[in-house]
Amino acid sequence: MKTDVLLVDGYNVIGAWQELRQLKAKRLADARDRLIERMAEYKAHTGWRVIIVFDAHLVPGVEKKKRHHDVELVFTRENETADERIEKLVSELSGRRVQIHVATSDLTEQWVIFAQGALRKSSRELEIEMDEIDKIISGKVKKFQEQRPFSKIPLTDEVAEIFEKWRRGIK
Repeated sequence: MKTDVLLVDGYNVIGAWQELRQLKAKRLADARDRLIERMAEYKAHTGWRVIIVFDAHLVPGVEKKKRHHDVELVFTRENETADERIEKLVSELSGRRVQIHVATSDLTEQWVIFAQGALRKSSRELEIEMDEIDKIISGKVKKFQEQRPFSKIPLTDEVAEIFEKWRRGIK
């Protein structure tokens, strides 16, 4: 069974997605946080491992790795670009049972990672895919809400859960 990994060029995607560009114009951290949230939704839907790589040009020092919303974040070390780090990750993670996908609109980067065996996904393609995932998730949520029993008396979720347990004979 193959494992899929999505490497995301963070600032490249932020610059390509309209929603994220607008957030970046006001505050870069908000755009970063929103991208992380969206990629957490992507991971939850696809089951893929997701790693977002950010240039640390504004944060000098050593490379930093974090997890946020079950998405891995890599802030490159000083004088290392996201492209260079992504190329290293493609090399490190490559294997017979691993399929790596790289989301970036940097054409040169696409050719380099393609030569290493990774598949490319433009920032725009990722945005379109996320829009489709949003529709699927919204549909599932709507279907779930429609299946909930209707009560004429407004109940909190906690009280409704207690009543449901009583109905089922669960203590």
